[in-house]
Amino acid sequence: MEKVSPPEKNKSIDLQKKSEVGKVFDIVAIGNLNYDVTLLVERFPEFHEKVIAKKAHFGLGGAAGNTASWLSQMGLKVGFIGAVGNDEIGEAHISYFKKIGVDVEGIKVVNEPSGIAISMIKNEDKRIVKHLGANAHREIDLEYLSRARYIHMSSNPKEIIEKTAKFAHKRDIPVFLDIGEAELPKSVEDKITYLLMNEDEFKRKYGSLENLQAVKSKNLIITLNGGGALLRNERGEIFKVKGLSAKVIDSTGAGDAFDAGFIYGIIKGWRLKEAATLGTFLAYLSVQKVGARTAIIGIEEIKKKAKELNIELPF
Repeated sequence: MEKVSPPEKNKSIDLQKKSEVGKVFDIVAIGNLNYDVTLLVERFPEFHEKVIAKKAHFGLGGAAGNTASWLSQMGLKVGFIGAVGNDEIGEAHISYFKKIGVDVEGIKVVNEPSGIAISMIKNEDKRIVKHLGANAHREIDLEYLSRARYIHMSSNPKEIIEKTAKFAHKRDIPVFLDIGEAELPKSVEDKITYLLMNEDEFKRKYGSLENLQAVKSKNLIITLNGGGALLRNERGEIFKVKGLSAKVIDSTGAGDAFDAGFIYGIIKGWRLKEAATLGTFLAYLSVQKVGARTAIIGIEEIKKKAKELNIELPF
């Protein structure tokens, strides 16, 4: 069982209280804001062939935007750093965030088309084409970041990861980083408090799952194929969280939902395994809906559904 000694815990709480003075946001998320077009097909088209989708979904997306949406609906104070186009999609992102309570002061509006992601899904096989558009023009506002208790990054280029991690490290702001396919700068690997990735991403970067200790981040969280997660804490201890069995309709946004659950648990002071269990549960809810944000619900509804499935969490 994961244990935290009283001296370490008390020291951590004291530091956290000290660092929270004057903070505005529980967390600031940094990343893409896209318009998602999701097509469910019975088979993928051949060269120059057209196929008819059996179902389609259109909606707002972007990994960090999805996670921020979950966290805001769960009752946290959330800020966001990103960029959208001066178009209807950009207006929709701003309007949606304002509606659910995500602060939009850190979002730039630029004269480029907003980002877009088109997905074709056949059962658990997925093909995605993205255009960054306005996302490529986001800039880090250090004053805005300084108002955060925690920072979350997802789908960011190397330069932003490096700048943000160094800034956060100097100010004792814990950082969550969902690295995805991006390159993790060696100069800040040990400055990442919680490094998140899926099993395939880990294997491409580090090889076998036996190599968990090779990662220099303080904590490592790997979501596993088929559900569940593998965890390694800053003391080198390894834990596994079981997944929940669900019929996968659309896995778009499932990793972002996991991130939200995990982040919520950590911010609330839960143990690593408890936070990952909530993450796994939110991912379970997400894959049963089409679209990245369709499954998003508030914290009271999450508690209710967790109780129905006998999932014990320290809410």
